[in-house]
Amino acid sequence: MVGTFGRHKYLRHIGNVIGLKPDASIFTAMNVLLLPKRTLFVTDTYVNEDPSAEQLTEITLMAAEEVRRFGVAPKVALLSHSNFGTDDAPSALKMARALDPLGKAAPDLKIDGEMHGDTAMSETIRNHVNPDSKLRGEANLLIMPNLDAANIAFNLLKMIGGEGITTGAHPHPDHHGTQTGQHDRAVRSRRKRGAACVVLIAAGREKLNAWGARVPRCSGPG
Repeated sequence: MVGTFGRHKYLRHIGNVIGLKPDASIFTAMNVLLLPKRTLFVTDTYVNEDPSAEQLTEITLMAAEEVRRFGVAPKVALLSHSNFGTDDAPSALKMARALDPLGKAAPDLKIDGEMHGDTAMSETIRNHVNPDSKLRGEANLLIMPNLDAANIAFNLLKMIGGEGITTGAHPHPDHHGTQTGQHDRAVRSRRKRGAACVVLIAAGREKLNAWGARVPRCSGPG
């Protein structure tokens, strides 16, 4: 159980004991929010402070793979304060630059950006802003431009839709709790309006499987 010792010390232990999977160059963290009307995946909420366009490409591909492990088809939005080219700030440009290599690396992946949060969640807004968008319906995998945006968005959504409860599992054996995690209410969260969990991506699954790892699971209402 971690969460009060700082992410750098935590990741150092994960790197030493489990390590990266062979084709990964970085760790990344993805939070899962099981909300009353939708399931959302948000990354990178804990690890990379200001990922480059190249790192965002890798993060997105890893996150999409992990979303599929939950039995969900990923619909990806590269989020920004810019909406399909309305601003040329560096943070907006890097999100836009990530789109082309992602399209080449995963041509079947449903993805678009860079875009606003409401544009990601509303096909009506998206079609008005960009009628040629390849993304249909609501996005469910939200790729944030930096750690601040991802962590703030997750914690706001957790409080609004998940009643302030964060619990769940990584790829075993490492479980991450935060300083605000309400672990005494974890069981009750499964019967309430929503719950959340966090998954550390890019850990070497060969070692995890050798230790009896299972596919990460979250429990929602009911």
